[in-house]
Amino acid sequence: MSLLEILLPLVLVALIILPLVKVFRGQATKKQAKTRLYTHISLFFAMVAFVFVWQFVGFQVFAVTLDPTNPFTGSIAQGLGFLGAALATGLSSLGAGIAVAAAAPAAIGAFSEDEKNFGKSLIFVALGEGVAIYGLLISILIINSL
Repeated sequence: MSLLEILLPLVLVALIILPLVKVFRGQATKKQAKTRLYTHISLFFAMVAFVFVWQFVGFQVFAVTLDPTNPFTGSIAQGLGFLGAALATGLSSLGAGIAVAAAAPAAIGAFSEDEKNFGKSLIFVALGEGVAIYGLLISILIINSL
């Protein structure tokens, strides 16, 4: 890998994240936070446009040579299958995190009031975690079918 391949993505990510640093630290007012969020969103879409222009102009920084002996070359359908598997895992994990974030504090509160509620509350927390396991299972099935 060349130095450009390593530094360019790091610089782009740093430029996108930089406006939100003061917001995350709590040092920005509401108006400043809103302005920084709009700057963050516009920088993100500017970077996406930059990548598309970079791709179509013909700069070949990340060029791949097609080798018939290379087993890792695939079709667009295979790439979309991997993308679907990644989305299944990622979104189900996000949903499971939201479910556990809602169920765990309620379970702790119920357990602190009455110790007999431990089993019931544990079931609801485990059901939230099950969503992530189902997403992982679906992604494994998708990858096995490729």
